[in-house]
Amino acid sequence: MTQDQLFAEVDKRANLAMSNEVEMLTFFLMDGQLYGLNVFKIIEILETPKEITAVPQAHPVIKGAFNFRGHPINLIDLGEYLGMKPVNYRQDLSYILVCEYSTTTQGFLVHRPNVLITKGWHEIIKPVGDVYEQSCLAAITYHEGQPIQMLDVEKILNDIVGIDITISRELIARGQQIVRKEHHILAVDDSKAACHLIQAVLNQMGIRHTVVDEAPKALEMLEKSLDKNGNSSYTMVFTDIEMPIMDGFTFTRKVKSDPRLAKIYVAVNSSLSNKSNEDKAHQIGADDFIPKFTPDNMARIVLEQVEKANRLLDSR
Repeated sequence: MTQDQLFAEVDKRANLAMSNEVEMLTFFLMDGQLYGLNVFKIIEILETPKEITAVPQAHPVIKGAFNFRGHPINLIDLGEYLGMKPVNYRQDLSYILVCEYSTTTQGFLVHRPNVLITKGWHEIIKPVGDVYEQSCLAAITYHEGQPIQMLDVEKILNDIVGIDITISRELIARGQQIVRKEHHILAVDDSKAACHLIQAVLNQMGIRHTVVDEAPKALEMLEKSLDKNGNSSYTMVFTDIEMPIMDGFTFTRKVKSDPRLAKIYVAVNSSLSNKSNEDKAHQIGADDFIPKFTPDNMARIVLEQVEKANRLLDSR
């Protein structure tokens, strides 16, 4: 497959219907190992320009900025962040994966793209053990016997550019007035960085919450949360999209297609923040879609559901 064909396939596969599968672009970093990235995140693949504009006082792995469709975009050397030698983009041929994460656009410098593959989320293995707790390895899969590593890009971006998790004072004050002990938020996300940030936001609001890292576990908890009248003890649910075993679209579809669970408010909370994924979320029944790491947006939706829950509790 030529590079032009590869780039065209990225566009084609990014528009496939949801099916609990991930369409993944595999690529090489400077260590010669294969890595994978969901094509839904990729806007474009470019050859790295030789001239990159330096960004003063930037993180060392930000090599500078380049012009992408009239806007300056950070160029981040993924391999250097992982401890590999930097890509010598001024002398050697290399590539940029231009990706959208949570309403921001970033350029990831890689040695070279490889091939596109399709994997069911049940084939994506989440690593366990203390050695992985602080790492940025999110998952592993295998293709033709070769391991493919999937990185926790949210953690990487948080380390490099930082993410604001502060809620506005107005929303915190409003929450202090209406949040009750009966309220309970359930969130499901496999990214350690994202879980930490979700907890930070909900802690600021003083609302009880449970965060789990697998959609099947969350689905089981929802089923067990129903009382004899069919009411769930959870005020609402946040779900990521990209998760091993079961993705967030499939999870949402299962919740909304189950008559016992359908009235539970589900908000998709994802770094796959483009309009296409928002539309897909609504198509499969999600009540809302929130780009990740927009704390005030998350807080507003929580408060709206808390107010509805308060009216329901007061009417019983």
